[in-house]
Amino acid sequence: MSTTDDAPAPAPPPTGIADPAPLGLAAFALTTFLLSAVNAGWAKNSTGLDWWGYAIAYGGVAQLLAGMWEFRNRNVFGATAFSTYGGFWIGVGLWLHFVAPTATHALQLNRDLGWILLAFAIFNTYMLIISTQVNVAVFGVFVTLEATEIILFIGNFVTKTPALPPFLVYNTGVIQAGGYVGVVTALVAWYASAAGVMNGIKGRVVFPVGQPLFKL
Repeated sequence: MSTTDDAPAPAPPPTGIADPAPLGLAAFALTTFLLSAVNAGWAKNSTGLDWWGYAIAYGGVAQLLAGMWEFRNRNVFGATAFSTYGGFWIGVGLWLHFVAPTATHALQLNRDLGWILLAFAIFNTYMLIISTQVNVAVFGVFVTLEATEIILFIGNFVTKTPALPPFLVYNTGVIQAGGYVGVVTALVAWYASAAGVMNGIKGRVVFPVGQPLFKL
């Protein structure tokens, strides 16, 4: 039988690997939650550094691996997002270990974080725009993350409250507000992760993630 214009296109061959996006989202969510709890001032009776190891091992390495598997899945958006934010968490963890102890004044640490967060907010802006082409859940992650990064980089640039050992402030004001929005970001990312796991197991939509906001 000859192929006609009305014949269905052949199905793409299976990749043979599971979707790595739920892992990347979960790794991002957990590390974001731990650090945001510190920024929000909720972790006053802790060391304030519970997020550090997880920034490297889970938010960093696990998310970076998810990004590499997204390359295998030919998902350029997921590969770019997870690899970049995996690198972000590894970089922040290394900065805290190697650079922060050398600061001559505690406010230098806030300024460092301000520049780091500004740079990632620029990256996140175009990823936010592109996320409108994915689905509502992913857009929700990027829009709340955009707000978190903007609030935090402003807060770190304008704060005049010096950081205390272990080089983090239990902040009030702008940085504390960024912590609250960061918690929301983590919850949205956890939902998107849970949806990816459940929908992947069932092979159908159980937890809705929505359609792309619009098509370019």
